[in-house]
Amino acid sequence: MRLLMLGGMEFVGRAVVEAALGRGWDVTVFHRGRHPAPPGARSLQGDRTAPGGLTGLAGGGEWDAVVDTWSGAPRAVQDAARLLRGRAGRHVYVSSCSVYAWPPPAGYTEDAPPVEGAEAGAEQTDYARDKRGAELAAAEAFGADRTLLVRAGLIIGPYENIGRLPWWLNRIARGGPVLAPGPRDPPIQFVDVRDLAEWILGAVEQGLSGPYNLVGPQGHATMGTLLDACADVTGGSAELRWTDPEVILGAGIEPWARLPVWVPPGSEEHAALHGADVSRALAAGLRCRPVTETVADTWNWLQGIGKVAPQRPDRPAVGLDPELEAKVLATGGGVSGTSP
Repeated sequence: MRLLMLGGMEFVGRAVVEAALGRGWDVTVFHRGRHPAPPGARSLQGDRTAPGGLTGLAGGGEWDAVVDTWSGAPRAVQDAARLLRGRAGRHVYVSSCSVYAWPPPAGYTEDAPPVEGAEAGAEQTDYARDKRGAELAAAEAFGADRTLLVRAGLIIGPYENIGRLPWWLNRIARGGPVLAPGPRDPPIQFVDVRDLAEWILGAVEQGLSGPYNLVGPQGHATMGTLLDACADVTGGSAELRWTDPEVILGAGIEPWARLPVWVPPGSEEHAALHGADVSRALAAGLRCRPVTETVADTWNWLQGIGKVAPQRPDRPAVGLDPELEAKVLATGGGVSGTSP
């Protein structure tokens, strides 16, 4: 198989390229050159945001599939897709579950209504409409039968450049009492970036098209299994103090941003971020590795780069201020008990 990867050499794109090379595919990467492509991939350089930035793609070449992870202006996806529609068999756009109209109900499927106001050729607006506009741009150029829309949920794993799992690993590695957002047992959803990549390649081989929710199934993980795994791989010196949502919210701590991955169970945010129906992706071959493996591999990678994870400049930093954490723990945290 011949694969063209458009950008994304830090996280998702890198995982897709490495997985494709592992399958023996012929891989071409079109990127700005800020991060090297994995060994074995052919590089074409260009900046799709600059005038004439797609010139590097115009000189020929044909591929079985093109994968795009772009999350800015939909116009950039439209320009590349129109250029490639006669030279690539299938367009795979890595989208997001954020494209559904807010708030999607718990258990939402790919039939849930999308966000309104998105346009295929638009300039950058907001994340949800940009992702939906990019979906429309890909389908407009390639046709619905040759466009695969991968609506990913929370993505973690090695090379993460958003900072969610790296923050938890580094915080728990420091040891001492840790404000663990409870309760520990409600399910959460995420997907290891490598499992996402393998599913994408399998979907290309199967000739799949249309939208797929792509995140781990309900019951695969909880905040308890995630943070317990973090404590285990980092040495076990941390004391997880499971704290009721009311205490956390009462202290003014913002879910998701200040305590990554977590949102209050029972809230519309929890239904939206941890309540997707992924039965369609499971039927098409989605397999998710154990939580412990994702956490251990991410910790090994993080240690190898000095424990300082890369950070996308277009995404805000995540994590809880140590002084606020200590204050909450001292004045009412831990009411849900500590982990065994």
